[in-house]
Amino acid sequence: MARGTLRIYLGAAPGVGKTYAMLSEAHRRVERGTDCVVAFVEHHHRPRTEVMLHGLEQLPRREIEYRGGSFTEMDVDAVLRRAPKVALVDELAHTNMPGSRNTKRWQDVEELLAAGIDVISTVNIQHLESLGDVVESITGVRQRETVPDEVVRRADQIELVDMSPQALRRRMAHGNIYKPDKVDAALSNYFRPGNLTALRELALLWVADRVDAHLTEYRSEHHVSAIWGSRERIVVGLTGGPEGRTLIRRAARLAEKGAGGEVMAVYISRSDGLTAVSPKELALQRTLVEDLGGTFHQVVGDDIPAALLDFARGANATQIVLGVSRRRSWQYVFGPGVGATVARESGPDLDVHLITHAEVGKGRGLPVARGARLGRSRVISGWLAGVLGPLLLTWLLKSVVPDIGLANHMLLFLTLTVAAALLGGLLPALASAVVGSTLLNWFFTPPVHTLTVADPQNIVAIVVFVGVAVAVASVVDLAARRTHQAARLRAESEILSFLAGNVLRGETGLEDLLERVRETFGMESVALLERAGEKDPWTCAGSVGPRPATTPDAADVDVPVGDHMALSLCGRVLPAADRRVLAAFAAQAAVVVDRRRLKGEADRAEELAEGNRIRTALLAAVSHDLRTPLAGIKAAVTSLRSDDVEWSEEDQAELLEAIEEGADRLDHLVGNLLDMSRLQTGTVTPIIRETDLDEVVPMALGAVPEDSVDLDVPESLPMVGVDRGLLERSVANIVENAVKYSPPGERVLVSASAMADRVEIRVVDRGPGVPDEVKDRIFEPFQRYGDAPRGDGVGLGLAVARGFAEAIGGTLHAEDTPGGGLTMVLAVRTAPGRRRKRPDVSPAVTS
Repeated sequence: MARGTLRIYLGAAPGVGKTYAMLSEAHRRVERGTDCVVAFVEHHHRPRTEVMLHGLEQLPRREIEYRGGSFTEMDVDAVLRRAPKVALVDELAHTNMPGSRNTKRWQDVEELLAAGIDVISTVNIQHLESLGDVVESITGVRQRETVPDEVVRRADQIELVDMSPQALRRRMAHGNIYKPDKVDAALSNYFRPGNLTALRELALLWVADRVDAHLTEYRSEHHVSAIWGSRERIVVGLTGGPEGRTLIRRAARLAEKGAGGEVMAVYISRSDGLTAVSPKELALQRTLVEDLGGTFHQVVGDDIPAALLDFARGANATQIVLGVSRRRSWQYVFGPGVGATVARESGPDLDVHLITHAEVGKGRGLPVARGARLGRSRVISGWLAGVLGPLLLTWLLKSVVPDIGLANHMLLFLTLTVAAALLGGLLPALASAVVGSTLLNWFFTPPVHTLTVADPQNIVAIVVFVGVAVAVASVVDLAARRTHQAARLRAESEILSFLAGNVLRGETGLEDLLERVRETFGMESVALLERAGEKDPWTCAGSVGPRPATTPDAADVDVPVGDHMALSLCGRVLPAADRRVLAAFAAQAAVVVDRRRLKGEADRAEELAEGNRIRTALLAAVSHDLRTPLAGIKAAVTSLRSDDVEWSEEDQAELLEAIEEGADRLDHLVGNLLDMSRLQTGTVTPIIRETDLDEVVPMALGAVPEDSVDLDVPESLPMVGVDRGLLERSVANIVENAVKYSPPGERVLVSASAMADRVEIRVVDRGPGVPDEVKDRIFEPFQRYGDAPRGDGVGLGLAVARGFAEAIGGTLHAEDTPGGGLTMVLAVRTAPGRRRKRPDVSPAVTS
């Protein structure tokens, strides 16, 4: 079955006409012959909306009784049985009454869509979950009913129902939205012009973003490469230099000239990761563009103009802002530069702005060395092999093995050149070629001891030697550099993979991560510093190693993480090539700190929520469950004290019995409340003693009718190590709960049996039972499963029973009774090495 389609009418505020527009659409569809029904529409007694319901089939609603009142909700089962083509469901963010099929109405709608029914619904912008904080800051009202943004985004159609604030306020003043007695309060609070304007802007921007997402998806599906200038998108090309801030501000001014302009700053890094830019400067520029409402992007590309144009076309940009080149005049012999290339290749649909700045013509500084970082000892070895090696070889050839031929001499000198390249790189190899060719000419090429060459063939041989030496040295040096780069990239990839795995798994403490940074980069100490604001002092969130830096300025290397956090390293200055991986470590450290802080806040929020829930339940218990027996006691006492009625002895006895029963119920309820408070505060101190179960369990049955329980506790059971009082209270609560839910005439079975090193007490009832998914939930405080009548307790009996069972080292869980019902299994430990020996008597005792 195909999934149904969802159409949503989105409004900025109540009263803009969402429901009216939905009903109008329904009438149009009915006129076209579409099977359309009203599943749930709330007209709020607005006459014009109510009139629109005429002529439409309305499905009956489901009535729900809650806290003494009667409420109606959408009957999902009725809609599924009716199976219309289109169903109208108003107020998508509505929270259903307790006892409904689903918690939220949008979940009801999901069921209808899954059944192949098309749904038309309505929602206000303030009910979107992601905008809750924004709406609260605007209106001062926190929206309790929300719908996840993803539910609305998945809609097949979203239609904005728009109205100006002035028109909406006039509609309000005319009484078309609220009743006359509420109009003045609404106009002076929620429906103020500023509030309505801000909400309207939120709705327009949200819909515009969705339209933009659809446009991007369409362009991607249809492979549209041409730029569609639906709105101004300005790409700022950054080099990492100080002129970037000037370019970003200029682009922001350009974006302000057009409605809905967007600024995207992009920095293009080379694929080998080598860069001479300052990470701190890039961080400042990122912060600046985000403060101005833009976004920062970093892409990889060796051909900078091509990468910049690809990014601009992919983002459907309309303008590119670049700075005039910083190169000096003579450097233009190497090419026209990025700005000129981008302008030439941009095409007619993409404007390019070249912005002047204070850094024009000042040069880019020395180029970044692309050679491998071979280390001082290796470079020295290369120079020794390239300079002293030919001298030593010449001495050996002249004194030890003379007259082996010019060709062999050249091969030996070429071997030294290759060795110099392998050890020290290109420059020692070139020096070796120059020194070697000179020595060959002087000592081994006729006429010797002169720099002239008599035989033209020897001239060619020396030239070929120099050429081969240079070529071989270049190839060997290139191979060495590539090998070093591959090894470095492999190490970087392993480190980044380690960090990515930690992010996904949520592992690694802050100190472990900082220690990994210290070991990876060979630093003395590493510290993560943070501060609340620009003028606040730095504090240390975590550190490893001796004498960590207390401020970023005191560190040898510092990597900023956002505005108020920095990773500071002491020990040595790191090259720019290492900062990419270091930035990843810094970002991960910030994530660890944020995760730790959020976890702490979540734990505190959970504690507060649990406390609020218990306080709320306790208030409900005090307000109803405790007042009910009090009311009975007071009524009986008032009757006894009345002078207007002569009570017979039977009546007086009945009233006194009612007082006694109410007092017993109060005592039981207060006892459970006190027991629960003792458990939660940890003040329960069990006194473990060897105990006979047949002495404890019968004592726990005093609060239930004598004919309601069958007791089966064999006298041959081993003794158990428990606190007698706590065990008795636990069993009493379990049995009372079982008796309460057992059908009339059905007796509860309490049996005990020994298994290995424990004894199990089973309390078996034939009541309605409990589904598997709520078996653990019934042991939570203030939880009463099903439709238990009010006044029968506060839902603490089983919670207290499990708490006492765990306090004495036992367990309590629920199982299904074969044939229907629920079995509570209380397991306690046997006393070590003690098993009673009694005469063989009947194992069953019936009470």
